[in-house]
Amino acid sequence: MTQLHFINARLIDPVALTDLPGSLTVQDGVVTAQDGPAPKGAKVIDCGGACLAPGLIDVGVKVSEPGERHKESFRSAGAAAAAGGVTTMVTRPDTSPPIDTPEALEFVRRRASAESIVRVLPMAALTKGRLGHEMTEIGFLRDAGAVAFTDGDHVVTDTKVLSRALTYARSLGALVIGHPQDPGLSAGACVTTGKFATLRGLPGVSPMAERMALDRDIALIEMTGVRYHADQITTARALPALERAKRNGLAITAGIGIHHLTLNDMDVADYRTFFKLTPPLRSEDDRQAVIDAVATGLIDIICSMHTPQDEESKRLPFEDAASGAVGLQTLLPAALRLYHDDRIDLPRLFRALSLNPAHLLDLPSGRLSEGAPADLVLFDPDAPFVLDRSTLLSKSRNTPFDGARLQGRVIGTWVGGTRVFERQMA
Repeated sequence: MTQLHFINARLIDPVALTDLPGSLTVQDGVVTAQDGPAPKGAKVIDCGGACLAPGLIDVGVKVSEPGERHKESFRSAGAAAAAGGVTTMVTRPDTSPPIDTPEALEFVRRRASAESIVRVLPMAALTKGRLGHEMTEIGFLRDAGAVAFTDGDHVVTDTKVLSRALTYARSLGALVIGHPQDPGLSAGACVTTGKFATLRGLPGVSPMAERMALDRDIALIEMTGVRYHADQITTARALPALERAKRNGLAITAGIGIHHLTLNDMDVADYRTFFKLTPPLRSEDDRQAVIDAVATGLIDIICSMHTPQDEESKRLPFEDAASGAVGLQTLLPAALRLYHDDRIDLPRLFRALSLNPAHLLDLPSGRLSEGAPADLVLFDPDAPFVLDRSTLLSKSRNTPFDGARLQGRVIGTWVGGTRVFERQMA
């Protein structure tokens, strides 16, 4: 019987929306009490006034197994996640080959169980090969452990195919995750349209591409009644449509990647390819609008959109370089920029990082409540550091935060009451 008793902690409770000093008791991997006495024989952990919060649940992590293990493995991703306070990775199916059969899903589950030190929940493709022509065996994949279905940034253009897939997913109670970007307008673009794109001579995509695709998906949600999550809402123009859909009672939630909350299109500067993302970075006005949307709860979830790319695919001209950035290890310190800028307090930040992802996937974690799994992160929100990408634990180190000044250091991470990361203090 393992008992832990955390004392001198600053408890960040996303359910009660409180940030108060206190203690937390854990027994056999489960939270048993807040502010109770230390049980006899319990291991006492003095938090020294640091913040103790539910571990992060990161929706939309790419682990490059099978097919591109040199970019990221479950072992390296798990180590990076633990170092970043992420206790659950919800993995994408956009691997090579895609996760579109029960056999492929079983491979992922076995590898994750054997190699990752944090929890892994796999998603499966919505259509075979992510080609948008024929839906996958959603029922079999769900029985095999798929927690959601998505084709990622391969948007299904055939509305009839998509409507049938959504109808079938609705009949099974399955969650579908969409990527609201009109593929016609987005084709060939690598930045958002605007003065900067023009000055740099780069092909751009209008923010309306997000709004148009979201409008279509909302119509299909209304028609089919499916549970739907938009993986990234990054523009001000898409927010009114999202707000109306929620007000009308549709089963829709939305997320946003941390890079779109903390960076803008000017950061591309002199064609820096670590800042090439999908969708592309937006204007500062858009960034401010989506921060407000997270603060009010209109956008439900913050994720890393962890997308490892090797050096060869990034060291190319901007238009030719691969899109994406790693983010497991930088998600929390980057998100703390919003706290230090007085835009979002810590309990609401952890609603977006932990509690709301748990709600989305019907998980018992994401909270400090009695009976919840002891998936915890202990961190100092004020500890400053300059990020050196060579210290990241991911196999790929394509981070836009290399050399950036950040605040917020993870001190320890626990999964089911077992410590999976401990910072070595200098």
